Amino acid sequence: MDPREYFVGIDVSKGSLDVAVLPDGQSWSIANTEMEIPSLVERLKELSPTLIVLEATGGLETLIATSLGLAQLPVVIVNPRQARDFAKATGKLAKTDAIDARMLALFGQMLRPEPRPLKDEQLQEMVAIVTRRSQLVGMLTAEKNRLGSSAQAVRGDIQEHISWLEQRISETNNTLRQRIRESPLWREKDQLLRSVPGVGPVLSASLLSGLPELGTLNRKKISALVGVAPMNRDSGKHRGKRMIWGGRASLRSSLYMATLVAIRHNSVIAAFHERLIAAGKVKKVAITACMRKLLTILNSIIRNSTAWDPLMSINP
Repeated sequence: MDPREYFVGIDVSKGSLDVAVLPDGQSWSIANTEMEIPSLVERLKELSPTLIVLEATGGLETLIATSLGLAQLPVVIVNPRQARDFAKATGKLAKTDAIDARMLALFGQMLRPEPRPLKDEQLQEMVAIVTRRSQLVGMLTAEKNRLGSSAQAVRGDIQEHISWLEQRISETNNTLRQRIRESPLWREKDQLLRSVPGVGPVLSASLLSGLPELGTLNRKKISALVGVAPMNRDSGKHRGKRMIWGGRASLRSSLYMATLVAIRHNSVIAAFHERLIAAGKVKKVAITACMRKLLTILNSIIRNSTAWDPLMSINP
């Protein structure tokens, strides 16, 4: 058996899958269809790769990622911005599907991101529902903003649309609750998450659907994954302002809203926020730190399968 480690990059487009393998330099392309993917999976199983890297491509990667996961192959889906920044860092500015596939393989070989749990069919449905709810909320916000400056001739139409959106959001919330009730595992985790003051059905559903890694990573990794860990911005002697970026933006939005509630109603988060403000932290920085602390508490609760306890949550 070949003792070398193999790293595979797959560039996903609507019509094709471009594959590159390192270190031996194999490359090929197949159609991105249910008919072609099984043969690719079998070929990769024979290769026994250390890691297979895909980019998140708005859902186009779902079929191949699921097929690889079911075959128990080590697959990781990376943020496109991470992949682009890596390519720029290596000086590779040219862009073709074949080059992108090779860069993804090199990304895996050099950085070795950790494979994440793949979502099953039921979970993917829940992700779609949470995503749709976020879209509806965005449309509702836009329409409410529009209503204040609209002409009288269209105000009735906008108001009617607002009412329809509010009804759809309510129905979507009911659908999310039903999905959680249908799964004993989700139901148990939902009860644990919502035992924490400040955590409501929206954040719980968002975490269940969008963060399957919750409870499996340490607090630094889970914070970085969501995008609430401060990143250094230093160069030479210059020390830049620490900032959060990347991660899962839609999930971070739900966490932000829950944190605002927790600052008012959760004794641990409220006390932590007061200490930060008293220490001179600006409001935005304090809220971000509270988001990180709340996420750390939730991560610990799921990891230990224990409900909220203020005393245990001071240092999760």
